[in-house]
Amino acid sequence: MIENKQMNRRKFLSYLGTGAAALAAASAGLGTLEGKASAASKTADHLFGFKTNRVTGFFEPIEASDADQLILPNGYSYDVVAAFDDVINQAGDKFGQGADYNAFFPIKGSNTRGLLVTNHEYTNIFLHGPIGDKMTPAQIHNELYYQGMSVTEVYQDENGTWKLDTTSKYARRINGFTKFELTGPAKNSKAVGSVSTVTGTFANCSGGVTLWNTVMSCEENFAETAAYASLNDTHYGWVVEIDPFDSKFLRKHTALGRFNHENTAMGIAKDGRIVVYMGDDKKDACVYKFVSKGKYDAAKGRGNSNLLSEGTLYVANLKSGKWSEVSIDAVKKVLNHDKFKAPSGVKGTKEELLQKFQTQGDVVTNCHEAALLVGGTPTDRPEDVEISPFDNTIFICHTNNDNHGNIHGHITRIFEADNDLGSTSFDFEIFAAGGRQSGFSSPDNLAFDSNGNLWVVTDISSGSLNKGVYTSFKNNGLFVIPTSGPSQGEALQFASGPRECEMTGPFFTPDEHTLFLSVQHPGENTTDVNKPTSMWPHRKGDKIPREAVVAIRGFKLG
Repeated sequence: MIENKQMNRRKFLSYLGTGAAALAAASAGLGTLEGKASAASKTADHLFGFKTNRVTGFFEPIEASDADQLILPNGYSYDVVAAFDDVINQAGDKFGQGADYNAFFPIKGSNTRGLLVTNHEYTNIFLHGPIGDKMTPAQIHNELYYQGMSVTEVYQDENGTWKLDTTSKYARRINGFTKFELTGPAKNSKAVGSVSTVTGTFANCSGGVTLWNTVMSCEENFAETAAYASLNDTHYGWVVEIDPFDSKFLRKHTALGRFNHENTAMGIAKDGRIVVYMGDDKKDACVYKFVSKGKYDAAKGRGNSNLLSEGTLYVANLKSGKWSEVSIDAVKKVLNHDKFKAPSGVKGTKEELLQKFQTQGDVVTNCHEAALLVGGTPTDRPEDVEISPFDNTIFICHTNNDNHGNIHGHITRIFEADNDLGSTSFDFEIFAAGGRQSGFSSPDNLAFDSNGNLWVVTDISSGSLNKGVYTSFKNNGLFVIPTSGPSQGEALQFASGPRECEMTGPFFTPDEHTLFLSVQHPGENTTDVNKPTSMWPHRKGDKIPREAVVAIRGFKLG
């Protein structure tokens, strides 16, 4: 238990020990949790194990570091499970570049063997070398191959070390050459070229796990790769769904909108409908949620995926506390108003916009502009969104926005009316603000542990690290922030990454003995591949840094 209510960030020993869940529940007025997240409706988040009420052990927060190392608290260690260009299966497929989101799927209920799904967001100089005015055919091929997703089989050997099983029948790549089925209103619409299938996924940033145990992967900054490869960019910027155990299940859900997707967070409304929260990761962009028309039926398993084809897409209006419909009727109503004036961020005359928006397919394909038209609030790079499995509140990382002086970002917490994820009204608070006072800057990805603590990775841009107002934060890190109790909102640093990296995709095994984490783009500012600014993970024989997924060990049960 926490005894000292005046603990500060530097001296605090994390209370991730016995009794913490009960304390968190009491502090939030939720009553007894009884070993599960009983206060909330069912959610699918970045943590399989929140129902277990297990604890992740005590740790002593570390200091910020600018070393070219992945630094953890005393008693913790990590294994490099898969790194850029590692062979992942018998066919010789290679692990992609730009490792981001992770999701672990136990095989036969095991905490020590399962499938690890990893997103690959973008490539860099260590793959292509210098790029001229345009990519060569070989560079374009590699660009499409090394982005996307990897499905790998991972296991813990007799010594406790996590390794790849390259003999796995499931291990495979999903990338710019993979074919996907479109679902929802843009399928066969003129907005996407009247097609029902598209080729390729890339710019895969974060993601989410569905209630039926598939993965949602989010296409974020897709425009550059689409342009290099002369591809129709309306085929990208969607939410992708795959089944790690079934290579034939490949969908893009257009009802969820097309924009710079960061991740998805799935839950259930009080009436049984599926709800999916999403952020649009760019400056002055919006926060969304999708509410299905039909209701979730656990007995249907993966058949529930069809719920993502039809429903209502909403955008958050933070000033009114309302979720506004992003629909063709709502857009036309705004455009046909006598006093219509295009809001900031929307280009075109009234006539041009009426021509652009004629169907719901047009709306979801041009979602950013449609959302602004119906009153969506532009925000400061809304990245990861997660539903608390303990109290059903919604946490959103607003990473930063120097256009408006929000240099260090903040974490927003949304309270849906009547604690119903399907509600059309809400209230919100700034849960934690980045800056010197909190010890972190530029929050990005989120994950909960089973005591309701928020694990947050940061994304200070590589060009800003260790400079100016970012100097005190040093390299990007991983922090733990209690969501209730005396230390609510205080950031405790658990890890510091190597030079010029960001750490992404935190995901626990169900027993919370292992935390998977991606180390993305170490040495990103390198201009000469023969003189890299980082050499992490410092593997024997490597001449360049390699982005990788690590398995962090040392967590203990209380």
